Amino acid sequence: MQLRYAFRLDPTLCQRIALDRAFGCARVVYNDAVAARERARAAGEAFPTAAVLSRVLITEAKKTRERHWLGEVSAVVLQQALRDAEAAYRNFFASLTGKRQGPRLGVPRFRSRKDARQAVRFTANARWSITSTGRLCLPKIGEVRVRWSRALPSVPSSVTVIKDAAGRYFASFVIDTDPAADLERMPASDQAVGIDLGLTHFAVLSDGTKIDSPRFLRRAEKKLKKAQRELSRKQKGSKNRAKARVKVARAHARVADARREFHHQLSTELICENQAVAVEDLAVGGLARTRLAKSIHDAGWSQFVHMLAYKAARYGRIFVKVGRFEPTSQVCSACGHRDGPKPLHVREWTCTVCGTTHDRDHNAAINIKAAGLAVTACGARVRPERVPAQRGEAGSHGIRTGARAA
Repeated sequence: MQLRYAFRLDPTLCQRIALDRAFGCARVVYNDAVAARERARAAGEAFPTAAVLSRVLITEAKKTRERHWLGEVSAVVLQQALRDAEAAYRNFFASLTGKRQGPRLGVPRFRSRKDARQAVRFTANARWSITSTGRLCLPKIGEVRVRWSRALPSVPSSVTVIKDAAGRYFASFVIDTDPAADLERMPASDQAVGIDLGLTHFAVLSDGTKIDSPRFLRRAEKKLKKAQRELSRKQKGSKNRAKARVKVARAHARVADARREFHHQLSTELICENQAVAVEDLAVGGLARTRLAKSIHDAGWSQFVHMLAYKAARYGRIFVKVGRFEPTSQVCSACGHRDGPKPLHVREWTCTVCGTTHDRDHNAAINIKAAGLAVTACGARVRPERVPAQRGEAGSHGIRTGARAA
């Protein structure tokens, strides 16, 4: 499995200028590639290949007066910008034809220097390295100081230097993990858990544990409003407005970082303690269009579920998404009686058959766990294997008889 390890960078003033130059050159090459393909589409011609674009937009462009400054950055950065444009068109056409799942992707657009995220990628042939003193040596940029928070498990295959909206620089390393080491790090467990995600409590587990929602955005709302108000009062195009915009971006970055750290700690704890994890497949996109949109975005359910999924795959755990139409809040976890839908303000209810009083979220978590175990049976095969049909069952009459008997 390939994972990314991100670390904060502290470039000097000269290194920041060199990185900004690399961001700009990669952006220009990407935009030139998109423009070339759009011209070919408008003319009804075939799209130029990557080799043709590389020769025209990089090799020959460096010799011109208008693009001579492309030679001031690493050629690998420019080549990777062309690969990004090619991947953008490939994903667009795959989404257009239905081969790519998920929401429909739009036509690749031009990149802007005002985009919130700027990035360049260095592959192995760029000859970047990590020095003995722990600095990241990048071609035509120099040795950049890295804030190492942990050791890399293996030698990275590539590194991406990122500048976010808050003006912070990061180095994102691509690492190939060792499956044997991961399994040794997380020994097998005989526990299973069902998770019911919510707003009052971020998560309620099937064992009765309730995890409060931190509400990072709500707690920082006062500071965010103040920073945004100061930004709105600055004159457009002024340096003070640029400084105020960075303040707003940093305030939002602190909220996002705190939420991400909370999700990482909780997901790692759940994966470490349980062999099987079941969670309800919520329609977050639809719920985010309701009056609870701010609270739902503040909770970050999608990011948390994604972390559970990839950590389960990495450490050999079983992860199950229970269908969103499963009546987990309507079924009594004690006797299995379906008591019907209930409004959201009903947090406790009593089963009319067995008389058991349930906490709404805890009962849903128990049902989610049961539904997850029913699907996976903790890794065992639930449905019998397919066997060749007997001679007497091969005809259509036998199939109808078997279906009627079932």
